[in-house]
Amino acid sequence: MPSTESAARELQDRAALWSVGEIRATDVVIAACDALIAGLDGPALRILSACTRAEANYDVPDLLPPALDELGLTFYPVGSDAGQEAAARALAARMLAGELTPRELAFRAHQRFGHELALAERLAELDDEYDILEYGDRTPAQIDADVTAEALRLAQCPRVPTEPTDAPA
Repeated sequence: MPSTESAARELQDRAALWSVGEIRATDVVIAACDALIAGLDGPALRILSACTRAEANYDVPDLLPPALDELGLTFYPVGSDAGQEAAARALAARMLAGELTPRELAFRAHQRFGHELALAERLAELDDEYDILEYGDRTPAQIDADVTAEALRLAQCPRVPTEPTDAPA
């Protein structure tokens, strides 16, 4: 069973990835269920975790903000700069966990953020380098190493606290 800290981090990451369109609303509901199993609890979290697949697309936008709030986590509005930065860090963490290859990370970051998000600009540049490999003197392994270094840098950026906190009354 995951710790409450890792379950909160996963819910926060999935919320950020959902806010930029990287994952589906049902993935957020699954993270809410996992958070409950890990020992996090709250009325809004329970309601969010009870969404069916059919309800998720309609209900997650309204249910996610209070569920995150009651856990002391941050809701990033769709399209917000902070949400895009959180999503870039979440994608980097997924690559470091072995869920994405370096090439997939660079491609997804470039696809989601283009060259517009300063935090992920280097990943977009590296995606461009993958595209011109045959014309340059670099190898895929060299670019993979640069993407991995960039993912490590992103993972070390300040993150939202993952410990549940009591909101002031």
